[in-house]
Amino acid sequence: MTAAPDHDAGPVPDGDWAAVVTLVDGWATAVEVHDDAVSVETGDDAALGSVLGQAPDALAEWAIALSPTPVTIRVRRGAAVAHPVLVRSVGVTPGALVAPRLAVVVEDGAQASVVELQGSDDHDALVLPLTELDVAARARLTHTVVQRHGRAAWQVAAQAARVAQEGTLTSALVALGGDYARVRTDCRLEGRGATGNLLAAYFGEGTQTLDFRTFQDHVAPDTSSDLLFKGAVGGRSRSIYTGLITVRPDARGTNAFQTNRNLKLSEEAWAESVPNLEIQNNDVHCSHASTVGPIDDEQRFYLESRGVPPEDAERLVVSGFFADVLGRMAAPAPVLAEVRAAIEARLDRLDAEVPA
Repeated sequence: MTAAPDHDAGPVPDGDWAAVVTLVDGWATAVEVHDDAVSVETGDDAALGSVLGQAPDALAEWAIALSPTPVTIRVRRGAAVAHPVLVRSVGVTPGALVAPRLAVVVEDGAQASVVELQGSDDHDALVLPLTELDVAARARLTHTVVQRHGRAAWQVAAQAARVAQEGTLTSALVALGGDYARVRTDCRLEGRGATGNLLAAYFGEGTQTLDFRTFQDHVAPDTSSDLLFKGAVGGRSRSIYTGLITVRPDARGTNAFQTNRNLKLSEEAWAESVPNLEIQNNDVHCSHASTVGPIDDEQRFYLESRGVPPEDAERLVVSGFFADVLGRMAAPAPVLAEVRAAIEARLDRLDAEVPA
């Protein structure tokens, strides 16, 4: 594709936004900036590739080569941006390979929030999002992705983050769409006292496969990371989680935690969880935990014994299951309200036949 498709992405979601960037099939079709501390560049920029380094696989190389309009968002040193930056990325062309590419640079001491809404129409497509997050010394960035691709889309996403001294990154992901949707997350804590928090909520239905691969890499001393991924699978859907915490030889004083919880909502659903540790320094606190199982019978019995109908009891348990991870996400309230509504809609059709 040599030109941006002629497509109206629709109205910008309600809310106060520091900037709004709209990508259609990976092309930047609209950029609005409402805060002087934020700048948005389209096209080549020195920040592109500076966090990722070498592409982790061939599909990431494709994303780099085929991205039509890379976007770089930069937050000025020392600025505290009051409102989030919104990035809307939509795929509209049937059968297309879509490669949206984004870099976010938060300079020394700055604070910002970025929300990405990813979606596509209900047609075949291969989507290769590539995102780099660069958090400078004493800076803070919250980054939230809500992925709601159409049922036939395939997504293979890569996100690479670098956090400098005393910087803090909170990266959150909500994964609901796609036939097959994979996200690889690399979080590298390079500066002393850096923090990286990784969150995810996902809900598979029909024959979806949701695949997550995370790497928490502690390079410097006194760094902290906390990962919480929670998901539910219904119908014949599948989820896969593999995660690795690496503590480098110089990363003494590391605190690193990794938790993955999965609910199976049908006999045919399937979930797999494989957490791993690679520790090269003895002065650390690290743990990992994972669970895969159906709804807890005791919780269901407790609710039903107090007059809650069985179908409502299951809904309450699943909603409660997601409550803590959604509660830790820093996205604007309307965005999280839409996520909760999407989860409720999935619960509504849990017993209905979902087209493959």
